[in-house]
Amino acid sequence: MFILLCSLTLFLFIGVPIAYSLGLSTTMYFLIFNKDLLQVIPQILFAGMDSYTLIALPLFILMGQLMNESHITSKLIDYCLIFVGRLRGGLGLVNVISSMLFGGISGSSVSDTASIGSILIPEMKKRGYPENFAAGITVASSTMGMIIPPSIPMVLYAVTAQESVGRLFLGGVFPGILVGLLQLLITSYLSNKYRYPRESKPVSMRLIFEMTFKYSYILLMPFFVVGSVIFGIATPTESAALGVFYALILGSLILKTLTPGKIFSALKTSSLTSAKIMIIIAFSKIFIWVLAFERVPDKLAEIIQGLGLQPNSMLFLFVFIILITGTFIDVSPAILLFTPVFLPSIINMAISPILFGVILVIGLAVGACTPPVGNCLNVCSIITGISVGKIFKGAAPFLFANIITLFLIIIFPDIVMWLPTIIMN
Repeated sequence: MFILLCSLTLFLFIGVPIAYSLGLSTTMYFLIFNKDLLQVIPQILFAGMDSYTLIALPLFILMGQLMNESHITSKLIDYCLIFVGRLRGGLGLVNVISSMLFGGISGSSVSDTASIGSILIPEMKKRGYPENFAAGITVASSTMGMIIPPSIPMVLYAVTAQESVGRLFLGGVFPGILVGLLQLLITSYLSNKYRYPRESKPVSMRLIFEMTFKYSYILLMPFFVVGSVIFGIATPTESAALGVFYALILGSLILKTLTPGKIFSALKTSSLTSAKIMIIIAFSKIFIWVLAFERVPDKLAEIIQGLGLQPNSMLFLFVFIILITGTFIDVSPAILLFTPVFLPSIINMAISPILFGVILVIGLAVGACTPPVGNCLNVCSIITGISVGKIFKGAAPFLFANIITLFLIIIFPDIVMWLPTIIMN
């Protein structure tokens, strides 16, 4: 076991991609300790990807890419400006609300960062906002993309933990909204403190109704996709396929911005992203198999029980571990590694796997915005030319919203559990 973990750490440290680090470390384990078991590697590789629910993963990714190519972001921004544009720091508030809405459409924080950041960051800089504030709020608010359903990381956790996708989606609703509300408060405080500008945007009830009706086909998409899963109309995979169909109709026939070239671009990007995740899943299954073979989760559960910690204390410990390791491990491999290791201990302590899944995703969302690995940071740096360090400095105040939310849902688990219990029991 020592060789397995040390070799994995070494490979990651020298920059070997996570998928191949997992594969190389487990191959070393088999060669040194169990050469006869080498024959199980191909079987586990293919078995790890042989899941009907996993089909939803590339479909949700494709849905988000089609939405990006349809340029719906500018329409969401126009809609949000009606409500908060006249307040001080209006574009910052719009940034957060747009991320809440877009998170309920794309299911991906990286997509959120790229689409909203490419429009709002240049506009905010032009209106006099500091570039680190503009980039930081974009990156931090994008974390709602993986918390508010539909959520690609939650689908991945559901497959790994063999839990209900619908329950996880519902469990992420209130925490995602809570993160958004806290970020709005932080934005308002900083905007008033530093006297950021207002937008001269006229508003009336008639305009609100008109714009809500005008963009209803966009605003209803999360309810269409997530609702079909929650109410048993469709499986997660069928729901994702419906979402792709909805995105195609929306972009091609209603907005008329989705050309064949853009559809091909979305397919290409989705295929590459999905392939990357599936390779990680395949190799992680071998690593997980070795952990189970060595009874690591059971031994860890025994150690944790021996500590005599209360469930809340244990969850706080897990949050600390997640926040630290999330800074150097990406979201998908972290979910695949943490879930089988920690879940037996969680179940033994009578903690809901749904609660743990939401905590895991929110904690890793922070990691997506922290150097050195944070994907959202790197994407924002690419589209803006601003250094990763400067972006993180601007994002740090807003990431406290995620951490406060983590503490609140540990102390008050009904924030997560109430909606799944009411609707799906």
